[in-house]
Amino acid sequence: MLDIADELDRWLGQGREFAVATVVSVGGSAPRGPGAALAVDSEGTVIGSVSGGCVEGAVYELCAAALRDGETVRERFGYSDEDAFAVGLTCGGIIDVLVTPVGADAPWREVFRAALSTAARGRAAALARVVQGPAGLLGRSLLVHPDGSYEGGLGGHPDLDSTAAAEAGALLDAGRTGTVGLSEDGSHCPGGLTLLVECSVPPPRMIVFGAVDFAAALVRAGKFLGHHVTVCDARPVFATTARFPEADEVVVDWPHRYLPSTPTDGRTVLCVLTHDARYDVPLLTEALRMPVAFVGAMGSRRTHEDRDRRLREAGLTEPELSRLRSPIGLDLGARTPEETALSIAAEIVAARRGGTGAPLTGREEPIHRDLTGAAA
Repeated sequence: MLDIADELDRWLGQGREFAVATVVSVGGSAPRGPGAALAVDSEGTVIGSVSGGCVEGAVYELCAAALRDGETVRERFGYSDEDAFAVGLTCGGIIDVLVTPVGADAPWREVFRAALSTAARGRAAALARVVQGPAGLLGRSLLVHPDGSYEGGLGGHPDLDSTAAAEAGALLDAGRTGTVGLSEDGSHCPGGLTLLVECSVPPPRMIVFGAVDFAAALVRAGKFLGHHVTVCDARPVFATTARFPEADEVVVDWPHRYLPSTPTDGRTVLCVLTHDARYDVPLLTEALRMPVAFVGAMGSRRTHEDRDRRLREAGLTEPELSRLRSPIGLDLGARTPEETALSIAAEIVAARRGGTGAPLTGREEPIHRDLTGAAA
């Protein structure tokens, strides 16, 4: 649900009543993962998607029914070999969808309001909802903050909220959406309850080093992928907001000095476009020793070989050097800055999702992978 937080936050601010359908579990080659959502308001306006189109019509009707009767329901959609016209996923997967009405008197409306407001502002929090269990608890919600405090409640046993908050907090620390099994008495043992925990975390950072023409195109690609994008260059005449109006930040500083002074984490992407050893080597010496998600550097193969030699002389080890993606990007035959940015963005996605970068045509491996890299 938090994937459409901006729109739902606006709906709540306007006082609208709506029903939201959220994917709570998937199996096989499902097009969207847990947390994907579709919402329908009382006027019939639709936002979001749970399947990319396969079952949206049926989910729309479930949302409309939930708005009428105020009942939270869980429905499964899958491919039917017996009836080719049955509502289902043509990809052969299975999705379970929880449909929750959010009327004016819904007990979880204020928790949803707080969660959606938090997510819309790019702040960290986790929304835990009962997606399987006794009918009286289905849809009950708890909003968990990074400091461990929480709002709302799941009902039931007094220990249930504190246990759920601890489990949700662990997923929030990892920045991951997932399900948690608990017993109704609040013990950690999987039992009669399943919670879907959706995590809102600030967007991952992309830091582009080198205020060159290719950087402008990469900034646009990074924003499209949902990154908070920073451009850094030591030359003030090139590192300007006028040249990079779509960047979130433009920093004038020496790259190797700026990098260790700015916040990074395990989702941060570093793209080095300067392809000049004077800048690259000290910067990459820092970058390849940091626990970031991706480090790539632009340059020809000859530039890469010279850079690799200099990095070895600087003391980098084989495991550290193996993290460097150079020349950066997938082989798309790119020429223009826009094509090159697409090539780099494709490699970033492949690295994050465990993709191969090979054409899907003629391959037998599953198309979709789960967040841990296992096939799905």
